[in-house]
Amino acid sequence: MRPVADEEITQAILGGIKFKGAAKGASPKKDKIQTKARKKQYITGSHGSASAKKKAEIRARRAARGKKKG
Repeated sequence: MRPVADEEITQAILGGIKFKGAAKGASPKKDKIQTKARKKQYITGSHGSASAKKKAEIRARRAARGKKKG
């Protein structure tokens, strides 16, 4: 910790500490929507990757197989 003067401590006690929030001009990130869209493309194999298409094919076969009872 840095050394603090007594004046700073009394000012903080009497006046309080003000924390700055986020900048008002900052826009919220839109990554979440894009990420979910990209994830759906990957799962369905529609984005063109050979491994994603293979995995999507495996997922489809597993879903078609049904659940084991017992």
